[in-house]
Amino acid sequence: MNQTNSPKSLGMSVKASPGDFDLESYMHDRTKAVNQALDHFLPRANTNPPTLHEAMRYSLFAGGKRLRPALCLAAAEACAGSVDDAMPLACAVECIHTYSLIHDDLPAMDDDDYRRGKLTNHKVFGEGIAILAGDALLTQAFEIAAQSKGWTRYSHQKIFRELSHAAGSLQLIAGQVADLEGEGKKIPASELKYIHERKTSALLCCAVRLGGMSANCAAARLRALTDFGYNVGLAFQVIDDILDVTQTSEHLGKTAGKDQAARKATYPSIVGMKRSRQIAKELTGRAFAALRPFKGKALALEALAHHLLERSR
Repeated sequence: MNQTNSPKSLGMSVKASPGDFDLESYMHDRTKAVNQALDHFLPRANTNPPTLHEAMRYSLFAGGKRLRPALCLAAAEACAGSVDDAMPLACAVECIHTYSLIHDDLPAMDDDDYRRGKLTNHKVFGEGIAILAGDALLTQAFEIAAQSKGWTRYSHQKIFRELSHAAGSLQLIAGQVADLEGEGKKIPASELKYIHERKTSALLCCAVRLGGMSANCAAARLRALTDFGYNVGLAFQVIDDILDVTQTSEHLGKTAGKDQAARKATYPSIVGMKRSRQIAKELTGRAFAALRPFKGKALALEALAHHLLERSR
C-alpha cells in the first residue's frame, strides 16, 4: 500500500483487523462461490439476444471485488445462517450494483470511459445496449431473489420490498438524481450526505440486512446490522471521495480526478480534506461499535469493514 496516500496515512486508522481471521482466503472462497452462482443464475452469453447477454456478463464479470455479496454472506454467518441460503440475495444485490455502475458511466450521467480497469459497457457495446444491459440486470436481480427460500420472519414479500426500496426512487435513484442536479453547484454538506447515503450506503446496507434476513435473525440483530451497514457504506464513500483526489487512474482502475474535473460535490471539496478524514474516522468507529452485540461472532464482518475502510483503491 502506498504509505503517502493510504487512508491510514491520511489519519483514518481503524480498529485492527482480527488477527486470526484470514480475510484473503475468505474473500477468495466467497468470490469464487459468488461468481459460480452468478454464472448459474444468468442466461448464457449466446442466449438470444446474444449482444444483450454478452453485455450483461461483460460488466458483471469485469473483475469486481464482490464486496456487497461478501458482506451479505458474512452477515448471514454472523447470525448463524448459511452461505447457501444467503447466496441468491447476495447475487441479487450484485446485479443491482452492476446495473447502477453501467448506467452511472453513461455519457448522460458521469461519462466515464473506464471501470475496474476496463472500458465501460457503453464504450464496448454502445449506449443503447448498455442501457438495456443495465435494465436487464436490475430485473434479473428480482428473478434471482425469488429463488431464495423465504423465512419465518422474512417472507419473499419483505425481501422484494427490501431490494426495491434500496434500489428505488427514495434511495439509489434518489441519490443519482441529487448528484446530477448538484453537479457544478455549491451544495451544503447535508445535501452531499443525502447523496452518499443513497448512492452508496443504501445498497451496501441492504446487502448486510439481507444477509441477516436469510438467517431469520431477530429484530435486535437486524438493527445492529443496519447500523453497521449504514456507517460502513457512508464511510466507504467519504474515503472514495478522498481517493479520487489522492490516487492515480491506474491505481484506482477508473478515472481519477473525474469528480473534481466535473465540479461534482465531494467531501474534500465541501468540508476540506482534514474534516473529510475526521468524518471517515467517526463513521468507522460507529460501524465497529455496531458489531458489539455479536460478541465476537462477526469476525468476517469486522475483517471486511477493516478492508473497506483502509483500502487504497
